[in-house]
Amino acid sequence: MSKILVFGHKNPDTDTIASAIAFDYYLEKLGYDSEAVALGEPNEETAYALEHFNIEAPRIIETAANEVSQVALVDHNEPQQSVNDIKDVEVTYVIDHHRINGFETAHPLYYRAEPIGSTASVLYKMFEEKDFDIPSAVAGMMLSAIISDTLLLKSPTTTQEDEKIAYRLAKIAEVNLEEYGLDLLKAGTNLSSKSAEELLNSDSKVFDMHGHQVQIAQINTVDFADVTSRKEEIIEAVNATLINSDVELFVVLVTDILENNSFAYVVGQNMDAVETAFQQQVFDQEIQLPGVVSRKKQIVPQLTDALEG
Repeated sequence: MSKILVFGHKNPDTDTIASAIAFDYYLEKLGYDSEAVALGEPNEETAYALEHFNIEAPRIIETAANEVSQVALVDHNEPQQSVNDIKDVEVTYVIDHHRINGFETAHPLYYRAEPIGSTASVLYKMFEEKDFDIPSAVAGMMLSAIISDTLLLKSPTTTQEDEKIAYRLAKIAEVNLEEYGLDLLKAGTNLSSKSAEELLNSDSKVFDMHGHQVQIAQINTVDFADVTSRKEEIIEAVNATLINSDVELFVVLVTDILENNSFAYVVGQNMDAVETAFQQQVFDQEIQLPGVVSRKKQIVPQLTDALEG
């Protein structure tokens, strides 16, 4: 039986790393030879969770075909978000909670995607269906993923299933959901030690929207001033990114995780589409997005529709 590498998207977030670890364990329970790997360094939030639950960070890869012929994708399916040589390997599994876009395979595969708050929630259901026990540390990482993707169950992406699963995982992991959750989210908001490039890359994805390449980064904070004071530096870093890529539009979503509000820096082409998508004006490369916290539900669909024309 050939080895399967399990990984999430580039610029990995907590759901990506945790889901790779959890699905690796799931595959091993099924008898497969698998390994969780990552397509980048864990961010500070994810590092906090890994240290708290005493789990070693997955090793980082840039290509997969030099090691294996089969891979499993978690928390993504869009090729531009995946490993650089995704076309050179066979995708045998996809576990996800995002839209399906630009994804195709030459062979049948196991594909499971649900409109739910995190990939870890989907995985919990799969563990439950197989009656597989979840080790405490793995449960802690899965809980961290749900907390991260749902902003401690406050994001509009949160479902009743996510809430139920989070409390069950908290019990297995032996942590208080609210206390641990707030500590986890705050761990990811230490922005002063990061360069502008690190801020952009810590949680960033490229999307194909009707042929337009759009990059959306999200920066979580507990004080907008921590970001607004660095506006010039951040936009300069965005412009450098645009020069070296085929991205046409770059949106930097800045979210206050305590107040559940956002604004965004917008750089590049199609400013009219941005204004149409959010019914707000872009002024001095900035747009106000009150009540917006979810890239997946409140940014990507709206921009995709606006760029269709």
